[in-house]
Amino acid sequence: MTPAPTQQPAPAGGPGTYRDQWGIPHLWADSADELAFLQGMNAATDRSWQIELERWRSEGRTAEVLGADAVLWDRFARQARLDDTARRCFENLDAVTQRWCGQYVAGVNQALAEGHRGGAEFQESGCEPEPWNPWTPLGVFLVHHILFSTFPNKLFRAHVARTLGEDAVSLFSIEAPVWSGSNAWAAHGSTTATGLPLIAGDPHRLMELPGVYQQIRLACPEFDAIGFAFPGVPGLPHFAHTGTTAWAITNAMADYQDLFVEELRRISDTFGERVEARGAESWEPVVVSSETITVRGGEPVTVEIIETARGPVISETPDGGALSLRFPARVEGRLGFEALLPLLRSRSASEVEAAFDAWVEPVNSVVAADVSGSVRHFVAGLVPQRNPANRRLPAPAFSARHEWEGQYVILPRTEVQRFAVSANDRDAGGGDAVAMEFAPAHRALRIRELLESAPAPLSADDLQAIHMDALLGPWPLFRSLLSGLAAEDLSAEAKELRSLLLTWDGLMDAGSHEAAVFAAWRGAMVQRLARHPALAPLNEPTGYSPLFGPWLSVASRIGFAVETLLVRGNERGISVGVEAGAALEDVALEEAMLNGAAWGDRHKLLAVHVLPGPLASSAPTADLSGDTGCVLCTESLPGMDDRSFRGPVARYVWDLADRRNSRWIVPFGSSGTPGHQHFADQLPLWTAGQLAHVVTDWPELTRDHH
Repeated sequence: MTPAPTQQPAPAGGPGTYRDQWGIPHLWADSADELAFLQGMNAATDRSWQIELERWRSEGRTAEVLGADAVLWDRFARQARLDDTARRCFENLDAVTQRWCGQYVAGVNQALAEGHRGGAEFQESGCEPEPWNPWTPLGVFLVHHILFSTFPNKLFRAHVARTLGEDAVSLFSIEAPVWSGSNAWAAHGSTTATGLPLIAGDPHRLMELPGVYQQIRLACPEFDAIGFAFPGVPGLPHFAHTGTTAWAITNAMADYQDLFVEELRRISDTFGERVEARGAESWEPVVVSSETITVRGGEPVTVEIIETARGPVISETPDGGALSLRFPARVEGRLGFEALLPLLRSRSASEVEAAFDAWVEPVNSVVAADVSGSVRHFVAGLVPQRNPANRRLPAPAFSARHEWEGQYVILPRTEVQRFAVSANDRDAGGGDAVAMEFAPAHRALRIRELLESAPAPLSADDLQAIHMDALLGPWPLFRSLLSGLAAEDLSAEAKELRSLLLTWDGLMDAGSHEAAVFAAWRGAMVQRLARHPALAPLNEPTGYSPLFGPWLSVASRIGFAVETLLVRGNERGISVGVEAGAALEDVALEEAMLNGAAWGDRHKLLAVHVLPGPLASSAPTADLSGDTGCVLCTESLPGMDDRSFRGPVARYVWDLADRRNSRWIVPFGSSGTPGHQHFADQLPLWTAGQLAHVVTDWPELTRDHH
């Protein structure tokens, strides 16, 4: 089939911002640089508070606005050298990309000069936006991803090894989900009704309000791309359709960040005072400075900045030592922005792949397709070659066996003949060559099953429906455990709940009573395991920065690892059957479970708006289907809070036969201004699994005149 034309003539109204019925910006300019300027202006106008907050995060200045509670982040941002890394990466960009990024920043600053920046959050916090630095977009991108990889998990493993012994580390494998949930899949034209490929997916992140992704169109005589942008960052790094090619990414779950246990000593002699770190061969000088964090409503906080030959020191250790962080962007002075313009210009899957050759971090699993019918699946980014033990726990800084070798792993690339599925799983991410642990295979297997079992050639509607599949992948494990319980040992109420669950179909639908009973039972098991004497030592203080609390929460980690613990708990003296039966009795005491409560009564959208007060408390909510372990991965904390704070922050279907048949959605809306008509107008569609069709004809759009 010949694809429909996608490159539209210039709009009659000339360069500027145009909007569809959802307020989604469609930008037209006469050149790529002018388009970057326009994108910067749009981000600063539509998402003023959001991008300024990310800028403050990158510079370690959020406490100036948010007060003492934000000092933890600011200390980390400064110790990790985020702003300095962004500046280095910007200075190392090629001239063309540097100019293009500079134009984006010029657009942000022009919006400020013209009075387009502001909003209720600025008024409530008593602060003002400021002119951006040329490297600020790189800092914003770095903020989104510095905690996106695996190093916080190494902190928890180290805590497990210290308190329970190294043999217990694998009991908390994140091949039970932790911070995963993203999906992407592609169907080759041989399987579709049009004969050309389809791509779909849904990235999963914190449900921030406004959303982390912005639907946008970037068009000029050179290219015409639709996709999702990070407000504050130029281009369309992750998901886009240029008319002749389209791509999507998920987190490959690669391990590319290392923690090193540093031994430091302070010396004062005739040469002055200095700090040294113990290296593989001798004591080495380290770079030391100090910075002051201004705190709204509090006293300033002085932070010592230490950087060893491995990397910046980001935390103490339980015994009073120091941990340094080594990551490719800091080592190489590159972040991957060199890929952004070539991606917009790409016309084929092979050009997408070539553009991603410049990618650094985070490491992504990419699916790409084009109008020639080619479908590619590859992993993009830098994974350092080094001792595999570095992936498991923090490594000793003084050991030469744990140093980076200076080379990077060759990552897999595949020409897809039928289906590509990527769901943070081992097969899609590159396996043992890139990481120790991945997300469970539940989601990937279910998506492939749905694609393979389609009764007719696939359409965009078929791919769209997969987004909302709520079958709980690990349900067979829980059902087997439930079946093994001796019914005669249970109370009448618990026996009734057991019988109810044994007839359940495993669908985590918002209206399902059985799903609510299951979640309550699972939560009760998590609570019991968290109190079990065999795991009690985990409740000792970790000794690490409280910033990493979400990764170090014992109850949370038990909730994420509950599948593994149920299979292997007997190794630690935990009688799994006893705990499961007792948990069922706990649920039988909950009146709501006996009176027909539905999963959606417990499983509600928990939007995160980073500003205390009425703006946060009035955040929209909704009853949600899905759960961790479903394709519809609306993540919660079993045993702690059934509300969903992480989930699909965007959904899309890219049609290579006709881009006008593509569709997309975000949880909230295109505007970042509370009270605006487009602040949360997409939420009803998103909740119901519907997508808005992409509009590409300029006459169907309305021009902005401000």
